[in-house]
Amino acid sequence: MNSRSDTVADRATSRFQHAYGQAPAGRWAAPGRVNLIGEHTDYNDGFVLPFALPLRTVVAATPQPTGSWTVCSELTGETVSFGTDEVTHPGRVTGWAAYVAGVVWALREAGHAVPGARLAVASDVPLGAGLSSSAALEAAVLAALVDLGGLDLPAERQPRLAQRAENRYVGAPTGIMDQSAVIRCRAGHALFLDCRTERVEHIPFDLDGADLAVLVIDSRAPHRHADGEYAARRASCEKAAGLLGVPALRDVPSAGLDETLARLPDDETRRRVRHVVTEDQRVLDTVALLRAGQVRRIGPLLTASHASMRDDFAITVAEVDLAVEAALTAGALGARMTGGGFGGCVLALVEADQSDRVGAAVTTAYADRAFAAPTVTTATPAPGATRLD
Repeated sequence: MNSRSDTVADRATSRFQHAYGQAPAGRWAAPGRVNLIGEHTDYNDGFVLPFALPLRTVVAATPQPTGSWTVCSELTGETVSFGTDEVTHPGRVTGWAAYVAGVVWALREAGHAVPGARLAVASDVPLGAGLSSSAALEAAVLAALVDLGGLDLPAERQPRLAQRAENRYVGAPTGIMDQSAVIRCRAGHALFLDCRTERVEHIPFDLDGADLAVLVIDSRAPHRHADGEYAARRASCEKAAGLLGVPALRDVPSAGLDETLARLPDDETRRRVRHVVTEDQRVLDTVALLRAGQVRRIGPLLTASHASMRDDFAITVAEVDLAVEAALTAGALGARMTGGGFGGCVLALVEADQSDRVGAAVTTAYADRAFAAPTVTTATPAPGATRLD
């Protein structure tokens, strides 16, 4: 573990001991993630390219009698207990604990004998920033319950189960990307995921070797996945696929796109489709460059992705647009919003020795507009969910 994970793990242990008066049987961690490129393509059966962050959610846990679960959080100070009755009925457990109950529900629905457990949660994955704090919580809880119960659930099957927990129990219509990234990513790599087949390829993403860095800029504009706008975009894409007679927008070829778009009834639907189709192609182009070791050349693709999200998919806000503009003006090779939109984070590909300069430029631009000061960190591709001890 790195020092950051050590700190979070220690906090999880301390919270566990304070709540339950005993040491945990083990600790499990799952990371946040950023999506290098490929936004709103996952639920369209398309392609995405996320990588995991060193930021982690850690769950300390120990068994307790079957049919009961208790979880406490350092963030809220709350302790929530629930049993099989609450788990059986989605919606009975609400708030942050719904993600924990949702994992239990999804495991039981899949036929697993889920062990009862006491759990404590600590995290340095920021909430509402578009870094998949919810998926990190789900994955860490899932890893703990699988180990505590000796369940037969290999890693390649875990993302779909965690997604089902979020979709069906919590009620957030997320695609498969977040859970796949936080569970299956490898250090030093981006995860090339085909969201239809769930086939993955670990693509080398050697920033140090190219003397580059990725800045993650938290815009401080709150990001909410379960709101009506995200659901509206998904419904719009599904409607467009039906109008075009394809299973999903992934099946719309980029060649001859203008002719395809002309078959749609209104400009808004055409813009939504154009974003998804061109974004899928940008993912494929980015993967090709990374396979060839051409990390520096992906910058324009990142910037084009942001323009598409802003102009065609209409999911950016003033804070993220300003962060992208300021980073590019200060010399970033490329920049884009990452995450579901309407707030969250921006990532910028920069020369390693220009990280401080670009970050300062964004901070100054925010101050000039009287926006809340952003936070800027340097991201390195980290491993996915794991047991710590």
